Amino acid sequence: MLKVKRVYEKAEASDGTRFLVERLWPRGMKKESLKMKAWLKEVAPSAELRNWFGHDPLKWVEFQKRYQAELKANPDALSPILEAAKQGDVTLLYSAHDTEHNNALTLKNFVEKLLKK
Repeated sequence: MLKVKRVYEKAEASDGTRFLVERLWPRGMKKESLKMKAWLKEVAPSAELRNWFGHDPLKWVEFQKRYQAELKANPDALSPILEAAKQGDVTLLYSAHDTEHNNALTLKNFVEKLLKK
């Protein structure tokens, strides 16, 4: 099962394998406190896409399309998530304040579709 969680939420055993899926390190976080397997910068949106989106909910639909295109162009970056998901639960960690419009949600949906194939 894939889940998403803000990096500022407490780590739990039910999280399974935890991956940080941000290009930038979250403010105020120490690496030890995240209890993550890896920081997967390569699966995060490009700097250009992130800056264009600017967490504007009005750009959400287009952001998802562009981000999925980036993910399709770099399938190897998804390998750690796909392998871990085949073994058990995976939590994708993100730092955005918006819990409804963030890259981790798009990534989760994208990976779930790949796992169903």
